[in-house]
Amino acid sequence: MAVYDIGIIGAGPGGYVAAIRGGQLGLKVALFERERVGGLCLNWGCIPTKALLRNADVVNLVREAAKWGITTGETRFDLGAAIDRSRGVVDRLVGGIEGLLRDNGVDVIVGEASIPKPGTISCRGTVYEAQNTIIATGASTRMLPGVQADGTVVLTSREALELRTPPAKAVIIGAGPVGVEFAHAWASYGSQVTLVEMLDTLVPLEDPDVGRQLKRSFEARGVQCLVRTRVDSIAVAGGEATVTVSGPEGEQAITAGVVLVAIGFVPHTQGLNLEGIGVATQRGFITIGDRMETNVPGVYAIGDVTGKLMLAHVASQQGVIVAEHIAGRRTPALDYVQMPRATFCQPQVGSIGFTEQQAKDAGYAVKTGRFPFTALGKAVTVDETEGFVKVIADEPTGQVLGIHMIGHDVNELLGEATMVALLEATTAELGFAVHAHPTLAEAVKEAALAVSGEAIHVAHRRAARPAAGEGAKGG
Repeated sequence: MAVYDIGIIGAGPGGYVAAIRGGQLGLKVALFERERVGGLCLNWGCIPTKALLRNADVVNLVREAAKWGITTGETRFDLGAAIDRSRGVVDRLVGGIEGLLRDNGVDVIVGEASIPKPGTISCRGTVYEAQNTIIATGASTRMLPGVQADGTVVLTSREALELRTPPAKAVIIGAGPVGVEFAHAWASYGSQVTLVEMLDTLVPLEDPDVGRQLKRSFEARGVQCLVRTRVDSIAVAGGEATVTVSGPEGEQAITAGVVLVAIGFVPHTQGLNLEGIGVATQRGFITIGDRMETNVPGVYAIGDVTGKLMLAHVASQQGVIVAEHIAGRRTPALDYVQMPRATFCQPQVGSIGFTEQQAKDAGYAVKTGRFPFTALGKAVTVDETEGFVKVIADEPTGQVLGIHMIGHDVNELLGEATMVALLEATTAELGFAVHAHPTLAEAVKEAALAVSGEAIHVAHRRAARPAAGEGAKGG
């Protein structure tokens, strides 16, 4: 029986990072994966979608070439070529991860794995001994009750990433990150897109001001956005779907060649034998502590299967923490509120920390500042002036509680936002920090200054000055 310090089930961005970090720390690591290393993120999620979205940006730039003084002849936009490029990007990055695993002495074992009892992992008829087990099996697409993906008309994001011809008409159910990213991509290639969201705004987990701005931006491009609208039924016949919805304007039926279901994810725990070994779950997600430990000694869980915050970079940081903890290092706890969140449609949506309402609900006395990209030199020079940066602050102390952004390529600003959160910076400190000109990052500085009415490049309502002779009077 092979013996390992760590056995990891699932080689997504949580599992493979935990494996590499464990190898760096001198631990003997086995990584079990039924498909290909990289998991959903690298193979069928974050990476291929971002490659596809880059193609969409180029398509839009070419379409607007005349604005830049460029005359083009007949142009043809080939979604199939974009898909091929995205698969090439995936192959390159996955190959890199495979090399890093080899370099760090990680044994990659292909196949379905389960946990017969704590301290052992079974895969393809062989039992391996692992002093510590990390469950990193991720999540699967959540489907509407009674609806099944057929891969042709009703799709999940995985089938959508293999679609080589843009649909003439598409309905996207769910306006979270997956939904709005595909809406942007398909609309860029000429599809008539309808977004259906049950909650009040697009990207409903973000600050509502951001969601409302994204809706305006999408509608200006011809994307129909139905919020506060539920899906009653989906009927497929003759190669197309009829989606019946109910919303503020009553019931309506929408026909489309493609329906993308993007309403979230469910934890992937089937076949692991969690009940058999007594691992506690809540709503199907594995319950963990600050060091990613479950209630069963020696068994840990990271990533989407925990439901903490279903983002690849969160899974990766959890993987680092658990590997270091097993190696005996001291590790800080993660603050899941102060985690960067990024959506890569255009305009992009990026945020960290509390929304305005969440800060109020948490008991803070809240003050906000906002700076529009219409007033930013860099945004004007590149003709991308949609959106704004909004800073949420604690009024008595000035501590930054949240930063929310919508605009072209704003997610490149999340690194600064993360440092602001980590260092518990105040608006005065962020406003004092010198930012290079002209850059998008200046909008973060100006939004922080706007909290106290001191932003330079937007007008503020000035306090009334006392009339002559009405100055302050002494005692």
